[in-house]
This record gives sequence, C-alpha cells and structure tokens, in this order.
Amino acid sequence: MTPLPNILMLNGPNLNMLGQREEAHYGADTLQAIQDELVAAFPQLRLEMHQSNHEGDLIDQLHNWAYYSAIVINAGAYSHYSYAIQDALRLVRVPVVEVHLSNIYARETFRHTSVISPVVRGVISGFGKDSYRLALYWLSSQLSQQPAAQRGKETEGA
Repeated sequence: MTPLPNILMLNGPNLNMLGQREEAHYGADTLQAIQDELVAAFPQLRLEMHQSNHEGDLIDQLHNWAYYSAIVINAGAYSHYSYAIQDALRLVRVPVVEVHLSNIYARETFRHTSVISPVVRGVISGFGKDSYRLALYWLSSQLSQQPAAQRGKETEGA
C-alpha cells in the first residue's frame, strides 16, 4: 500500500485565536474546527497541524521539511516582515503554498506585501477557511502525479 502524502499545515501568530477575533476578516470558525474539516475533506492526505506564536518555532518546523511531501503555511503577520522565515523557506525542497484567510490586498497597506511570497510555489488569499482547502486541493492534485518514492525529495526549490 502506498503511504499517504504527509502535509505540514503551519500556522503562525494569533491563529490560535480564530473564532474569537475579527470575524469579518477571519470567520467564526476556530483553527481546530478548520483543521477537523480539512482532515475529513482530504482523507487521501495525512495532515500534520502545527500552530505557534513564536517565529523560531515556525522556523524549526520548516527545518524538518524533509519529513513532508508539501507544506501549507499561514505565517500570519510574519508574512509581512519575517526574513528569517523567508530564509527558512528557501531551504525547503517540497512544494509550499502560502495562505491567508483574508484578502490581504483589501486591508491595511502594510499587509499588501508578503516577504515569503517570492519563495513559495503559490499564494491563496481572501477565501476564508477555503484558502486552506484550495491549497490542499492543488497540492493533492500535484502529489497524485508524483511517484510515492519521489514525494518529499524534490531537488528544486519551492
């Protein structure tokens, strides 16, 4: 039996407060509820969830990229200024998709720029919790085209 692709779902600061903050931007669901929905919707993937409010912890998770077939990252506010996370993403050799729940271009000017976007495969923004679903849909289609032995062993950058 072929092992399921292992996807790291990496969430940054304040995302643990979903369901309690700015519902107009982030929706009413908690991060746990979103994760539960994704696990149910993508049984063909093994999703490993991680959330941290600490930049170094997110970087440590990215350093473990070889354990994963792909990564979905919502770095929260770190997306807009963390060159340390950008540097860590440059090391990753599996597909990475950046997601944002809100439309960052319809918000404050400082949110219009993501310093991690240039080093990821793609960006999905503005679709609420479906931003994660769209990222996983794309990754699932890409990974299903790869032989199982090749997953997690890409040689070109994200």
